Amino acid sequence: MTATVRFAPSPTGLLHVGNARTAVLNWLFAKKAGGKFLLRIDNTDTERSKPEYEAAILEDLGWLGLAHDDFARQSGRAAAHRAACEKLKASGRLYPAYETAEELERRRKRQIAMKKPPVYDRAALRLTPEDRAKLEAEGRKPHWRFMLSQKRVKWHDLVRGTVEIDTAHLSDPVLIREDGRFLYTLPSVVDDVDFSITHIVRGEDHVTNTAAQIEIFEALGAPIPQFAHFPLLVGAGGEALSKRIGSLSLREIRDGGIEPLALACYLAKTGTSDPIELRPSLDVLASEFDFAKIGRAPAHFDPLELATLNTRLLHSLPYEAVSGRLEGFGISNAAAFWDAVRPNIARMSDIPELWTLVKGPVTPVIEDAALTAKAAELLPQEPYDEGTWNVWTAAVAAATGRKGRALYHPLRLALTGREFGPELKKLLPLIGRERALLRLAGRTA
Repeated sequence: MTATVRFAPSPTGLLHVGNARTAVLNWLFAKKAGGKFLLRIDNTDTERSKPEYEAAILEDLGWLGLAHDDFARQSGRAAAHRAACEKLKASGRLYPAYETAEELERRRKRQIAMKKPPVYDRAALRLTPEDRAKLEAEGRKPHWRFMLSQKRVKWHDLVRGTVEIDTAHLSDPVLIREDGRFLYTLPSVVDDVDFSITHIVRGEDHVTNTAAQIEIFEALGAPIPQFAHFPLLVGAGGEALSKRIGSLSLREIRDGGIEPLALACYLAKTGTSDPIELRPSLDVLASEFDFAKIGRAPAHFDPLELATLNTRLLHSLPYEAVSGRLEGFGISNAAAFWDAVRPNIARMSDIPELWTLVKGPVTPVIEDAALTAKAAELLPQEPYDEGTWNVWTAAVAAATGRKGRALYHPLRLALTGREFGPELKKLLPLIGRERALLRLAGRTA
């Protein structure tokens, strides 16, 4: 059977970095297994689901490089969901309950006060047909609960190992609201069945849900997928991620200048036994993927660590990988410029500012007027290459007696207006003789 996984975001907001990690792990597993990656938009929450968020999810996954093999929306599968409901009702596993939210909350508080677990007591099962008719005559509409077996559910988790949950300690989950809308659980299981999902890879916050979902799979007479529940992301210091960086979306990460491959490498490796390091492609990341490498401790998300990885990636990129983007900045002689500035960038958004070192305007800083005046006299005629800088500075050193910092620092300040920056032997040919003379004379150019 072909390994098939699904990434099932809800279009109720922008894609968060934690959701993106789920997508990355699913995609890498499917790629390594030669399987399929389904993108399923779980839009059963009709009040909060927005088409613009769905569009953003598609755009962000495309930016990250996670192409899907199949696509579905839960909203288009209501008939299949209703058919499954009728099957569960006919088998007696789906039953109506009439308590209001306020009544359930009062009951829960009483149970807690009595030192009892706040588990639904199945009072609805004790209602007679006459009781139900009376409640409905009063205007009450039922919500529908799935009757758990109250037995132990056991499975082998690909990350956590053997997991066993006693469903007697769980409330029968509500699958259908009073207004007839489905909650997440049933449509998710039905769609997993119909799309032949073989592996469900998701965060460990779903572990308890899995016990109920396994029983729904069984009640529908469907094969049960394998499960892999990985630890959630936390902040660099172990704090809850949401408290550290808020709703850090892929859109914010992208706008902040992070490269998609840097983010993919970070999300693929953080929380695993592999070092967090750059890999040349998603395919290489997939070849290295293994559930056994995922640790049980929370995975730490450190924006500074991600930024460092991003910088290393940019420093490794050849001109061919960025040529189109440099053209978008309107840069001429782009190959030589990239070679000059690549070691000095942390994000591609640094490029426009660095380009001003070449085309200007630069406001020179004249630290040693005598030195820069002599340097202007000795500046060679064009054409320039990388060897020009050494020939020129050697002549200036011989004429002025300056050496080391006393020689190079005033020249850098005059030519770039900066304390630090790209190698001047590579920058000087791009600046050119005319601009260099103006800057050496203290004139903005």
